[in-house]
Amino acid sequence: MQLLKTHYHPEIKTLEDKTIFTRFATRSIAMLDDNILLMYTARYEDYSLPGGGLDLGEDKIDGMRRELCEETGAKGIKNIKPFGIYEEYRPWYKPEYDILYMISYCYTCEINKELGDSNLESYEIKNGMKAVWINIYEAIKHNENTMATSSKKGISINRETFLLRLIAEKLSK
Repeated sequence: MQLLKTHYHPEIKTLEDKTIFTRFATRSIAMLDDNILLMYTARYEDYSLPGGGLDLGEDKIDGMRRELCEETGAKGIKNIKPFGIYEEYRPWYKPEYDILYMISYCYTCEINKELGDSNLESYEIKNGMKAVWINIYEAIKHNENTMATSSKKGISINRETFLLRLIAEKLSK
């Protein structure tokens, strides 16, 4: 799978002499015309691709399907294709490690427009997460505004906005 970007959080000045925790994750890209299925998170005022961490030893495609179903209630998932990998180094706020190295495997897929029930984790519910179909250009504009003006923005908004811009660019070709 093609590497899309390696991002270093501004607080990460060096990897030398740092303890690094590696986390593998998936992100799903489901489109209907110019609309994309995203997760809106009220706490951070942003849109993100459905996805999350892979369980130990879990196949990437199986994990992508699981995360997509859990977060959005997606049904009829088919035509899964690799889109690319986004790597990021960011601060880790647990005492065992200094840095989180997250590798996100992104896949395009087709799903039914109608969604079933989601099965969100308690922290996702607390954060006000919900699945929405939204025009991709509106989502990008919203995230850019959040990045520029909101004190609530989360640490993942850079990744998500980069990926949304890249998806929109590929759509316009």
